[in-house]
Amino acid sequence: MADRNPGCDLDLGWVNNVRINLPSVKRRAETLGTKRTVKKQWQAAWLLRAVTCIDLTTLSGDDTNANVQRLCHKAAHPVRDDIIEALGMGDAGITCGAVCVYPGRVNGAVKTLKKIGADIPVAAVATGFPSGQYHLRTRLEEIKLTVADGANEIDIVINREMALTGNWQGLYEELKAMREACGNAHLKAILAVGELGSMTNVYKASLVAMMAGADFIKTSTGKEGVNATIPIGIVMCRAIREYHERTGYKVGFKPAGGIRTAKDALVWLILIKEELGDEWLHNHMFRIGASGLLADIERQLFHYVYGRYAAVSELPMA
Repeated sequence: MADRNPGCDLDLGWVNNVRINLPSVKRRAETLGTKRTVKKQWQAAWLLRAVTCIDLTTLSGDDTNANVQRLCHKAAHPVRDDIIEALGMGDAGITCGAVCVYPGRVNGAVKTLKKIGADIPVAAVATGFPSGQYHLRTRLEEIKLTVADGANEIDIVINREMALTGNWQGLYEELKAMREACGNAHLKAILAVGELGSMTNVYKASLVAMMAGADFIKTSTGKEGVNATIPIGIVMCRAIREYHERTGYKVGFKPAGGIRTAKDALVWLILIKEELGDEWLHNHMFRIGASGLLADIERQLFHYVYGRYAAVSELPMA
């Protein structure tokens, strides 16, 4: 794995000089899923890669230890064994990239994964998810408690007011404190792009998060009106690329919210390959936050192997 992004000093000149050519971004987004396609065995291979990049997620108010246990089992065995064997991938150890839950469910997820012998990270949404409208002190304490419970990754939410008012210094300092509170756990900064007001703010917030030491930048909580869209993905990936070109450090990318079909996943993989390159096409650098996506991918892989679509009863819970 590449070295973690250590962050750098806040460069307000760099941040304030950001300009977005929105028509150009939209044109790029419109052609991304039409000019590049993958078919047959290549599509099956790409879909298996997508499976390994999924943060299999449950973020419901009625989550219980039982459904988190089921989620962990599914993350460890995301695709039916007969399908995996038919694809010649029986020895590949295909699992999801992580299990993503609320802080209160971390302990149960860690215990379940240990019990079944699955080496899968546990990610937790923290810092007053999804609004972030809490005192900084309690947000930092939540991070520390969640890491102590065994979380390997913390998906934090940024302070949207600071981004909307251009208080980049304040946002940078908060994120630095969150990165420190994470310790060895990786910090994934959720920008809540649907609430940032403009693509320019999305790019600026991406830069500030990376300067503060974020290991990943993530589009959304999944609770906003606008979540992961391809134009937003292009803007965030180009911020990651520019940051890498200037500092030499690679930062991961996680779209989340509204990614539900195998076709959606393929478009996101194409975006990553074309905007960032093959070095980002694995789960150390790219994740998809999703709850229902895996079910459709498994359905498409079933069709590839058996030539028909599975009945609901033929595929286990995803």
